[in-house]
Amino acid sequence: MMPPEVSKLLESGLDLEKEYDTATKTLESIGLSSYEARGYIALIAHGYGSAETIAETAKIPRTSAYKVLQSLCNKGFAISTRGRPTIFKPESPAKVKERVVDHLEDTFAKLDLLHEVLRNKGEPQLVYTIMTKPRVLEKIGELMDKAAETVIVSTPTFSEIRETLGKKFEHAIRRGIRVTVITEPGQKIPEGATTVYRKGLIATDVIVDGSSALIAAPDLTACGYTDNASLSKHLENFLEIIMNLKE
Repeated sequence: MMPPEVSKLLESGLDLEKEYDTATKTLESIGLSSYEARGYIALIAHGYGSAETIAETAKIPRTSAYKVLQSLCNKGFAISTRGRPTIFKPESPAKVKERVVDHLEDTFAKLDLLHEVLRNKGEPQLVYTIMTKPRVLEKIGELMDKAAETVIVSTPTFSEIRETLGKKFEHAIRRGIRVTVITEPGQKIPEGATTVYRKGLIATDVIVDGSSALIAAPDLTACGYTDNASLSKHLENFLEIIMNLKE
C-alpha cells in the first residue's frame, strides 16, 4: 500500500523528478557534493537508514555511501548512531535552513562591508579574483609564506587544504606564526595550531596578519583576494565572532 504522504504528492501534480533535481542543485549551491545532496534527500525520504539503504535510494555507489554520510554528519546535515550497521538520521531541514541562513547573512554582511569600502575608498582594484583550485591553493600558500604574526583559516574542507599545503602550515608554526584553524569536527589539524571546531561552515576564509584576506568558494575553484588592511581587519573580526560562538 502506498504511504498517504506519497499519494498526496503524486495527486498534487508536482513533477517529483524536477523537484528532486532542483533540491539537489540547491544543496550543491550551498556546499554539498552531488552525492551528499542526494544522500541528504534520501535520508529525509526514509527518516533514517543504513549506508546501504541510502545508497540504493540516492543512486550513489555503495562503496562511497558510508563516506558520503559521514561527511554529511561532519557538515551538520546528518547524525549517526553507534552500532552495526551504523544508522544515519537526517538533521531536520529547519535546523539546516537556520544554520545556512545565518552563514548567508554573515557572507552578505561581508559583501556589504566590501561594498562600503569600495564606495568610500574609491579603490576599484581592491579585490582581485583568482580562478581554478590550483591557483587558489597557490595563493593561500603564498599568503602563509608572507605571514609575519598570524594566520587564521576558516574552512569546511581543511583536509583538502592540508593535503596540498601541510608543509607550509608546519613551516609557519615553526617560524612562530600563530596559526588558528576553524573547521568541521573530525579533521586532522597540524600540531601547534589552535583549533576551533564549528559545524556548518560554507566558505573558506584566510586572514593573514590582519592585513590580507582571501574568501574562496566551497570547492576552492575561485576566490577573492584583498590586501586592504581595513577590509581584512573587519573580516578578521567576523572570524573572531565565529570562534567565540557557543555551540
